[in-house]
Amino acid sequence: MAKYLLHGRLAAAEGRGAQLSGILLEAAALVSAAKGCRAYVVSRSADEPDSVWVTEIWDSKEDHDQSLQLPGVRELIGKAIPILAGQPQKGQELEILGGKLG
Repeated sequence: MAKYLLHGRLAAAEGRGAQLSGILLEAAALVSAAKGCRAYVVSRSADEPDSVWVTEIWDSKEDHDQSLQLPGVRELIGKAIPILAGQPQKGQELEILGGKLG
């Protein structure tokens, strides 16, 4: 069951959380059909409306890395960067050991 999981938080500038969420949901639509994509989940806490969490599950890190080359993905990254509150931090890279998927 070894899969690649990437989990991280992106902090938007104050009042821009909804805009960032929208961009990340567009990204989810683009990569959901990519080779090896098992999940791309965008979430937010009511307590931190300007923080957006992304959880991605892939068959491999290589599949994830290749998804960054899909048409439109770089453009969405370019739209998101200016509304972030500082530099994005690298998400946690995790190996799934078991449990329920799908």
